[in-house]
Amino acid sequence: MKNIFDVLKESHEKQRLLLETLMETSGESPARKEFYQNLKHELEQHSAAEERFFYAPLIESDTTIDVSRHGIAEHHQFDKLLAQLDSTDMSSPSWINLMKTLRHKVLHHLEDEEKNFFPLAGKVMTDNQKIQLADGYVEEMTDKS
Repeated sequence: MKNIFDVLKESHEKQRLLLETLMETSGESPARKEFYQNLKHELEQHSAAEERFFYAPLIESDTTIDVSRHGIAEHHQFDKLLAQLDSTDMSSPSWINLMKTLRHKVLHHLEDEEKNFFPLAGKVMTDNQKIQLADGYVEEMTDKS
């Protein structure tokens, strides 16, 4: 059975792949539009599900409250950048710069979670809780697909 860390890492890998592939597209090509929409959808879905099934339970612990708040704040930064990207011409240098900023922030967030936050969270959660949270996360991600 997969635990919450396994399913989050799978989503993280999908985000990394979408970011890398998107950076290889150009102009207002159909490929750029498609990969951007897929990335935006994945980030929005992942943020909502992760906040509910990962950060919410951890915000109750003194050990993980600060890193939980930090992770949620980073999700809000992604939302703001996505809104800016939505209102910017995809073929403009501004769009590319915003996309590079988003890419940097997302990759930093994913690495920080995996290297620093997951080990800390693993000490706070029971094995059963890790599996239950994974099930809830997967269910929410599937329902919103």
